[in-house]
Amino acid sequence: MNNHGDFSFIPITMSDYTYDLVVIGGGSGGYAAARSAHSHGLKTAVIDGADELGGLCILRGCMPSKTLIESANRARIIRDAKSFGLTATYDGADATAIRARKRALIGDFAGYRQGQLEDGRFDLHRGYAKFTSPHSLEVSLRDGSLITVTFRSAIIAAGSTISIPPIDGLQQTGFLTSDDVLDSDSIPKSIIVLGGGAIAMELAHYYEGLGVKTTVIQRSPHILKSCDPDVAQVVEEASRERGIDLFTGTKITSVTRDEDGLKRVHFDSRHGPQFAAAEEILCALGRKPNTKPLNLEAAGIHTTPSGHIAVEPTQACVGQPHLFAVGDICGPLEVVHLAIEQGEIAADNAHAMLSGSAGEPRTFSDRLKLFGVFTEPQIGMVGLTEKEAQSANIPYDAASYPFNDHGKSMVMGELHGFVKLLAHRDTQQIIGGAAVGPHASELIHEVVVAMRFHATAEQLATTPHYHPTLSEIWTYPAEDLADL
Repeated sequence: MNNHGDFSFIPITMSDYTYDLVVIGGGSGGYAAARSAHSHGLKTAVIDGADELGGLCILRGCMPSKTLIESANRARIIRDAKSFGLTATYDGADATAIRARKRALIGDFAGYRQGQLEDGRFDLHRGYAKFTSPHSLEVSLRDGSLITVTFRSAIIAAGSTISIPPIDGLQQTGFLTSDDVLDSDSIPKSIIVLGGGAIAMELAHYYEGLGVKTTVIQRSPHILKSCDPDVAQVVEEASRERGIDLFTGTKITSVTRDEDGLKRVHFDSRHGPQFAAAEEILCALGRKPNTKPLNLEAAGIHTTPSGHIAVEPTQACVGQPHLFAVGDICGPLEVVHLAIEQGEIAADNAHAMLSGSAGEPRTFSDRLKLFGVFTEPQIGMVGLTEKEAQSANIPYDAASYPFNDHGKSMVMGELHGFVKLLAHRDTQQIIGGAAVGPHASELIHEVVVAMRFHATAEQLATTPHYHPTLSEIWTYPAEDLADL
């Protein structure tokens, strides 16, 4: 595909199965792509060999993790009842009951997605795909047989896998991953979390919320490195106040086991060599694109230094205009709403290519990219961070307002954090927002809507807000920006 949207088509020969479009992966991005392709009248297939249909978000990501975190949130409320003049006793958690609730909810979600994938709009091949050429795949079906699939266009939505770094002694000592935690029927008395990203901090919040002695060991100078430092600092301080032992700026050197059975993580820090001991270790050091099984070289697909598939703004693979990639396997963020949007864009562009439609292809924009972390306090972000604005040399002004001086959050007893707005210095349009505090993952959507319609800080400041609500806190930084 050239810069003017001129798509080309390469003829193919017949084989076991031939399609206009094949989608590799039946998660949220893949299903969105297949649904859109079907709506365009394309003969479509989805290839997914996972044990269960549904994809990462439904089965092992956002939905099960938030189900567990909700139990921790309720436990935290019980543990803090006295400060509200209430008498309540927290007697611990029933891991089996927590898992049963999670399984019931996720079973419903996954069952619905399975029904969508199997409703006949497109063929579903239950197997694992690898490229044999730019227009063909070999698929190892779950029943042990092999089929060949050829296609005019394909969309890769194979997701990501857990990344386990080569730490001396980690494999021998044993550890949990997020997959293990999300379906565990036991709760350790103490745990060490390796990592300080969103998954690590959410699960640290989960365990501490249930009363587990929790330690976090992070390599970077601060946790949640994709956030601005002032945002991440709030979660660091709140975590330490809750009793989480949090170490940043470390280098993990080895893992061993004590004579009493506790697991030790040895690490270097600015204070010299240290160690932490706990009953269990959770390795939450990130995820990596699931490219290895796909034999991308056979299709001429390029990857970035981070291992992601390199794509154009149209989601087309660099150098292969009839192939597309969406979701975790290409980035820029491992979040489901972006994967869905990318899937729809890829399918629309594939249809335009195959039908010879004139006009510019659809492109993906991260102007309204959203990011949420369900820690305590929560984080919600949209648009540019200050780091990103500075890196791009975008002139901006920033203003913030703290929750500890806001009426509704004071009534709620939720005093950690603040909200922050970024406005372009020339246009006064809002270009970014962040909230770290109570219900931040919900509050951020007010800024999303404002940015969607290119609102200025003054327009947000003069929009009526009911009192007392958490939402009205946005008017204070908006007023400060409007007065500049």
